[in-house]
Amino acid sequence: MQGDVQARRARWAVAAMFMANGFVMGAWAPQIPLLLPRHGIGESTLGLLILVLGFGAVSAMLFSGRLIARLGGRAVLTIFSLATIPVLPLVVFAPNLWLLTPILVAFGAVVGCMDVAMNAQAVEVERRLHRAIMSSSHGFWSLGGFIGGSAGGFLIAHLGAGQQSLVAAAFAAVLVFGAMPFLLPTTAVAAAAEAPVRHHLLPRDLGLWLLGFMAFFSMVPEGAVLDWAAIYLQKELGSDVFRSGLAFAFFAGAMAVMRFAGDHARNRFGAVRTLRVSGLVGAAGLMGGALAPADWFAIVSFALAGLGVANMVPIMFSAAGNRPGVPSAVGISTVTMVGYSGILVAPASIGYAAEHFGYRPTYATLSLLLVTVALLAAKAADADGLRREEGPVPLPV
Repeated sequence: MQGDVQARRARWAVAAMFMANGFVMGAWAPQIPLLLPRHGIGESTLGLLILVLGFGAVSAMLFSGRLIARLGGRAVLTIFSLATIPVLPLVVFAPNLWLLTPILVAFGAVVGCMDVAMNAQAVEVERRLHRAIMSSSHGFWSLGGFIGGSAGGFLIAHLGAGQQSLVAAAFAAVLVFGAMPFLLPTTAVAAAAEAPVRHHLLPRDLGLWLLGFMAFFSMVPEGAVLDWAAIYLQKELGSDVFRSGLAFAFFAGAMAVMRFAGDHARNRFGAVRTLRVSGLVGAAGLMGGALAPADWFAIVSFALAGLGVANMVPIMFSAAGNRPGVPSAVGISTVTMVGYSGILVAPASIGYAAEHFGYRPTYATLSLLLVTVALLAAKAADADGLRREEGPVPLPV
């Protein structure tokens, strides 16, 4: 019974960590345009700086699994969640590009390592509770991102960029310090015992890499809606600025709502069926956006796509964390690294495709990526592996 109490407390500690990570990224978003006048740079240089941050995150994800195996999941999550607190003020107060560039690499690295560690902690909690919590954990990330982005813009307008970054750091610190005492104590010894005797920087499990590319296929459409939906609605459907902005707003809102419902669906129907239906719903939404006769139809379609995409990546993270013969942290770091590469690839590649072939064919093609994930849904069966061994799973209270 005491273990159950510890796991339930850890479940909310994990939620707080996800929310803190999402909040910092949300608070960073309204700061991005301010880098242009502050450092006297153009959009192309800004794009390279954003790419540098993403490169830092994806590169760190490659090593984070081994770091967790060496130090233990709780220690790594504690270290990098603490390191995440000051990164936004460091970016905002950087006096020049020579300092800003390595700070952005460090920003991406600490946020990326925290991302892997908190997902690994979520898998541990799932094992202890014998039920899914991954989707709702990502829902707390979305909620944190929404609060950080919306409150961040308000604070910048009324207090200034520097003060906003300090307030964001203080709020993240409250969440992190409040969660740290309740994390599950995953020791380095336990993590090492789970690992194979011989270590490779890149795991040689082809099924794990397939999960990674399924996550990649799921994240590219997310980046396509984030970066290009507003421009698509303005250029091809005649939307004004307000209505075009609703495309991603409804997509993100639908994702957040569905993520909080996703654990119930997984616990009731299983990961494979949930992933299959999610992929088909997401594909239908993107195809509807591609064929939309008017902007309102596209907005509704992108909201439908958000409902479908919401739980796909969390399911694959759970599957990676329960992959037989692969340490949880290594599996999650590999799938996270490959999956998040989709967010980096999406902006440039989709912009090129849209420029040469048009937005409608581009979104229609992206819907096929989600159909592919739906067809491969059985490859994520390890997300339910623990429950198959230990019997039926009670529905969450």
